[in-house]
Order: sequence, then structure tokens, then C-alpha cells
Amino acid sequence: MNAKDLSIRLQKAAEYVPQGARLADIGSDHAYLPVALMLQNKISYGIAGEVVAGPFKSAQKQVAKNGLEEKIDVRLADGLEAVELADEISAITICGMGGVLIRDILQRGKEKNRLSGKERLILQPNVGEPQLRHWLVAEGYKIIEEAIVAENHKIYEVLAAEKASTTPEYTEKELFFGPILLQEHSPIFIEKWQHKLAKSEKILASLHQSDQDVADKIQAVSQEIEWIKEVLADAGK
Repeated sequence: MNAKDLSIRLQKAAEYVPQGARLADIGSDHAYLPVALMLQNKISYGIAGEVVAGPFKSAQKQVAKNGLEEKIDVRLADGLEAVELADEISAITICGMGGVLIRDILQRGKEKNRLSGKERLILQPNVGEPQLRHWLVAEGYKIIEEAIVAENHKIYEVLAAEKASTTPEYTEKELFFGPILLQEHSPIFIEKWQHKLAKSEKILASLHQSDQDVADKIQAVSQEIEWIKEVLADAGK
């Protein structure tokens, strides 16, 4: 197995893992990410954490198949309970989940003293990116890397964050789109928000026809539409 075996989104996450890191991959599935990084000699130690028995066994098989049992621990645990402070983890990857679930995993990990605050967090949310960014900023993290990639007709965002010495300041708009992505205006970014604009406009139309009190929802969706139009106009689209 090598880096070419990783999906596009996992390869992008792999790029953000520091050289020589002690990595914990949470929700590791087949342990593809830590195995690939170990075979590239990019990490010095790995944990593959899984809460479900089936993927846990698959991860064990993948690690054994590549002869990495001494370098990658496969642990059956819920979220960051797979990690102990004594592991001295320097990077945590959580990929392929909703942003709210990733946020909740990090929050529980913080509450249970599983985060030292020294780790780089490399996160790939499938949805709910703004909620995840809000948590990171509230906890004193700075977003240091962001990417947006397309794979199998789906679009994914990947971000990396580290604790900042001073509290970072982001606008609501930056947290909605991603502060780095908002500056880059990549073709995939434009594609995502063109699609999102059409979807949001349909949602707004249906809200206006609702018999229920949805004034707050109308305001929120209207704000999103305004922002998206501004961003697309800035990008010349």
C-alpha cells in the first residue's frame, strides 16, 4: 500500500500531517491513512481508533497485512477515548464524518482530558463545516490550512487547525465559507457554492409558503443567499 491507494480527500488530509508526527486517526475504518503514512515514513507512530467492531477488525487486518503491528496500535474505543495523554500524540485526523459529529468528538475528548492542546487537528467534514469552524475558534484554534476537493461527484473540505497563542478573529462569513477557501475562489469552491445557491433559493421559496413561524429560518437562509451571491460576484461567476 502507498499514498496512491488513498482517496483524494484522504490524500489531502495526509498532506497536512506533519513529518514525524505521532498520529491518532479517529474513525479509521480500514486504517488506510495511518498505514499509508507509516509506509511513507511520514509518521513515527500511529493509533487507528474505531468504535465499531467490523471496521476495527478491518483496521487490524490492514495493519497486520503491512507488518506494522509494532508501529500502529488499533484500538476499539469511542472517539478520542482511543487516545491517552501518555501517547504524546502530535496530530489527530478525523475524516469522513459530519462536522457536528467531529465537533462533538472533539468536545468530549476535551472534557475527558484526551486533548493536550498541542496536537494539530486535521479534519475532513462531509457536511456542517461552519459549525466545526465555530467550535475550533471558540476553543482558541487557528485554521492554518484549508482545501476543497472533488471526488466521485461529491465535494469535500479539508482543514487543519492548531492552538493559537492569541485568540484568532474571524468574521461569520469567513467561518461560513472557510477563511482560506474564501480567498482562493478555486473552481471547485465556485462549483460548490453555485449548487448551494440554487438549493438555498428553493429552500427560501418553500419557507415563504410555510404556514408555520419560520421567520428566523427565513432570515438565516436569506443571509446565506446574500453571502453566496457576494462571493460568486467577487469571483466573477
